[in-house]
Amino acid sequence: MAEVIFGTQALDLADLCVVLSYFVLIVAVGIFASCTSKRDTVHGYFLAGRNMNWFMIGASLFVSNIGSEHFVGLAGSGASGGIGVGAWELNALMLLQLLGWVFVPVYIASGICTMPEYLGRRYGGKRLRIYLATLTLLLYCLTKISVNLYSGALFIQQSMGWPLYSSVTLLVVLTGVLTVTGGLTVVMYTDSLQAILMVTGAFYLTVQGFLRIGGYYEMKDRYMDTKLNLTVAKLRYNITINETNECIPNPRPDSFTMLKGVTDDEMPWLGFLLGQTPSSLWYWCTDQVIVQRALAARSLSHAQGGTLLAGLIKILPLFIMVMPGMISRILFTDDLLCVPGDHCMEVCHSAAGCTNLAYPRLVLGIMPSGARGLMMAVMIAALMSDLDSIFNSASTIFTLDLWKRMRKSVSNTELMIVGRVFIIVLVGISIAWVPIILQFQGGQLFFYIQEVTNYISPPIAAIFTIGMLWPRCTEKGAFWGGLCGSTLGLIRLIIIFLYKAPNCGEPETRPSFLVNFHYMYYSALLFFVTLFVAVAVSLFTAQPAHENVTRLTFWTKNDLAPVVEKAEIVEMATMQNGWKGKNSVESSDGELAQKTGCRKNSVWCRGVRFICGIQEHPDDHREPEVIFPSLEQSRKTKIILTTGLVAILSCGTFLYIFWSV
Repeated sequence: MAEVIFGTQALDLADLCVVLSYFVLIVAVGIFASCTSKRDTVHGYFLAGRNMNWFMIGASLFVSNIGSEHFVGLAGSGASGGIGVGAWELNALMLLQLLGWVFVPVYIASGICTMPEYLGRRYGGKRLRIYLATLTLLLYCLTKISVNLYSGALFIQQSMGWPLYSSVTLLVVLTGVLTVTGGLTVVMYTDSLQAILMVTGAFYLTVQGFLRIGGYYEMKDRYMDTKLNLTVAKLRYNITINETNECIPNPRPDSFTMLKGVTDDEMPWLGFLLGQTPSSLWYWCTDQVIVQRALAARSLSHAQGGTLLAGLIKILPLFIMVMPGMISRILFTDDLLCVPGDHCMEVCHSAAGCTNLAYPRLVLGIMPSGARGLMMAVMIAALMSDLDSIFNSASTIFTLDLWKRMRKSVSNTELMIVGRVFIIVLVGISIAWVPIILQFQGGQLFFYIQEVTNYISPPIAAIFTIGMLWPRCTEKGAFWGGLCGSTLGLIRLIIIFLYKAPNCGEPETRPSFLVNFHYMYYSALLFFVTLFVAVAVSLFTAQPAHENVTRLTFWTKNDLAPVVEKAEIVEMATMQNGWKGKNSVESSDGELAQKTGCRKNSVWCRGVRFICGIQEHPDDHREPEVIFPSLEQSRKTKIILTTGLVAILSCGTFLYIFWSV
C-alpha cells in the first residue's frame, strides 16, 4: 500500500471550501447569539442570563476542556505509550458528576459568579479571594493559552503550510471578537455547534483508521509489533544508530493496561487515584472555565443533566483521540518513531520525540479530499472553543474579583467595558506568546503542563473541598493550609526548573527526591498536608457563626436565610449609573462618552455601544430581573437524573476495570 510522505499532502480546494464554510457558520452563529442575547448587564454577559439548558451546558463543558492539545497530546501519548493516558478522561467522567451533585448545588445556593468570590464569602476577608484570582489568571496566561496555541499551530502548519505566526494570530483575533461581542451566551452557542463538529469529525477519522488496519483486535496485535526500522532510519537521515541502543522506542509490554503498578514511572494506580485526582478535582469542580458553564444553567436539574451529558461524551476521547494515535503509529511507523536526540531532531525538529505528530499525520495520510478539510475545521473548533472559554472566564475573574475590588464605586457600564477590554489584552498576550511557544520542545510540552499543574492546584482543591464539606473550617485554617501546600509545591517546581531531566542514554544528575518521588505522589502529599494544616489551625481558632456559613456548605445549602443581605450580582444590576429609571440611557451614554471619547449617536459611539452591550431602553424604567437557578427538583426529575448518574458511574468504573485488571 502506497503511503503519502508526511507533510506533502496539503489541503486542496475542496478542503479549503469546507474550512471556509466552517468559519462562515461560526461567525453567523456568533452574530445571531450576539443579537438575541442580553449583553447589557454583568449577569447576562458573564453568566448568559442563567438560562442555558442541559444540552448546551453539557456540550460547552466538553469543548471547554477539549482543545487542540487533546487531539495532538492524547493521540501522541497513545502512539508513544498506549491507552494509559485515557485514565485522565475516565477520571474526568467521575469528577464531572461530583461537580453536578456536590459542588454546583452549593454554588447555586450561594449566588456566586466566580470561584474567588465563593472563597471570599465562605471564609470572609479578601486575601484568599485575591490570591486565587491572581493565581488563576497567571495559570490561564502561561499554561492553558500557550498549550492551545502550540498544538493548534502545529496542526495548521503541517496541514496547510501557512506561516505559523499569521495563522494563529488570525484565529486568536476571530475568537476574541466573538467572545468580546457576545459574552458567555455566544461562547455556549458556538461551543454546542463545535461539540457536534468535533465528535462527528473525530469519529469519522477513527472509523477510517480501524477500517484501514482491520479492527480493534488487529490494532492490538499490530501495535505491539511496531518497531523502528533501523535500515530506513539510517538511509533516510544518514544517522548511525546502534541496534542495542536502549533508547529505541519499542512498545511497552503494558501498552493496553490503563492503571499500572504502584511504582510505575508513568501511571501508578495508587498515585493516580490519590495524587492526580486532587489536581483533576481543582479543574473540574473549582476552576472558573468549567464551573461557569454549570452556573449558567436555568436550574439545578439542567446543570446536573449537563454534567451527565458531558460525562457521557468524555468516554469518547479514549476511542477517538488516543486510539487514532495508536493507529497512526501502526500505519506511519517510520514517520513517528525515532531515537530521542539527534535522530528525532532530523525527523521532526524535536529532540524529545515525534509522536505528537500522530494525529495530523493520520489525518493527512488516510482522509480523502474534503474530509481533510473537515478535520482541519475540527482542530480549529477545538482551538477556538478552548480559547473563547478561557477568555470569557478570565475576563469574569478580572472584572468581578480584581477590578471591582480596586474600584469601590463602579457602574454596570464600566464593568461591561472593562470585561471586554481585558479580553482584548488577553488576545494581545496570546499573540505575543507565540514566539515563546516555539522555543518549547513539542514532545515534552503536554506532560510538562500536566506536571506543573499538579504542583499548584492540589492546595486550591483542598481549600474548596474542606470549606464545602466541613463548616467548622475557618479563614485562618484555609489560609495557612493553602500557604503550606503552595510553598511545598513551589519548592518542587523550582527544583524541576533547576535540574533538567536528562535525555535517554545520558547519566542521571537530578536528586533522588525528583527521580524516585513520582509527581502524582507528591501531589497527594500537597493535598493532604493542606487538609491537615487547615483542620489543625481551624480547631485552635473560633468556630464560624452559623449565619456565616448559611447556604455556603453542602450541609447548609438548603437553609432559608440568604447568604448575604444583597448578593453582589444584585448590587451590580442596580448600580446607580447602570439603571436609574428613565435616565439610565443618558447616564450610560454619558459614562460611555467619558470613557471612550465618542459623541452620543455618532457611528463610532453606536458601534462601541453594540460591542460593549450597552443597550438603549428609553421606555423601560424597570430594574433588570436577576434570575437565580432553582434548587427544587420534582420526584420524576430526581429519578431520571439519579438513574443517569448510576449508569454513567457504572460505565466509568467498568472501563477502568476492563483496561486495568
